[in-house]
Amino acid sequence: MRTNIFTRTFLATATTVALAAGSLAAAGTSFAAPATVHPAAATEAVTPQAVTNLGLNATEAKKVQRWLKTYWNYRNSIDGKLGTNSWKAFQRCLKKYWGYTGPIDGVVGKGTIKALQRLLKDSYGYRGPIDGIAGSGTKAAFKRFANAH
Repeated sequence: MRTNIFTRTFLATATTVALAAGSLAAAGTSFAAPATVHPAAATEAVTPQAVTNLGLNATEAKKVQRWLKTYWNYRNSIDGKLGTNSWKAFQRCLKKYWGYTGPIDGVVGKGTIKALQRLLKDSYGYRGPIDGIAGSGTKAAFKRFANAH
């Protein structure tokens, strides 16, 4: 009888130890396993380009790009999207004739808009203040500029 109790106690203890060891082993591997990594779908880097048409539709923006290509060294596609390279070319014009003093960086900031407003006030019917804000008056005059080219 003593052997029976000893055997049962030993088996119960051994089973408990084995279950505990198995649980710890499984818990350790579940935390150690690396998460599945999925590669990005694109194979090359994507660089967003800011497009600032200031109210122009694609046809009008293409007219501006053709003008920039003819006179201001614009070398990209005529796509109807006034992006960084279109505005760099425009800034070269604005710097030479319309008081733009900022960098030729293609960023359409207050300085670029002020210089553009000077050009538009001179020849395209802009009557608002030279404030660097591309409001409805600036956009309407820019449409007139685009359609004149």
